[in-house]
Amino acid sequence: MDLFKFFSSKPSPKEVAKDRLQLILIHDRADVSPEFLEIIKGEILKVLSNYADFDNKDIEVKLTRTEEGEGSSPALVASIPIKNMKKKI
Repeated sequence: MDLFKFFSSKPSPKEVAKDRLQLILIHDRADVSPEFLEIIKGEILKVLSNYADFDNKDIEVKLTRTEEGEGSSPALVASIPIKNMKKKI
């Protein structure tokens, strides 16, 4: 384990390039365009805004790959930090 990497908060250019390449491959294999992913993100945020407040600049929605059993499949991952919950109806 590289101790310097553990304490570093900024990913190396190699890691950034690897992540970008993986993202491109996932999009190609899932046949999902970046525009379609933005539409999905907008729909998710529209529903969640009924229940919680959040800051749009901290939201991340991406496609990843899950390793299950004999193969892998695309997975939608959303990181949406919630500021506060709205009152229950």
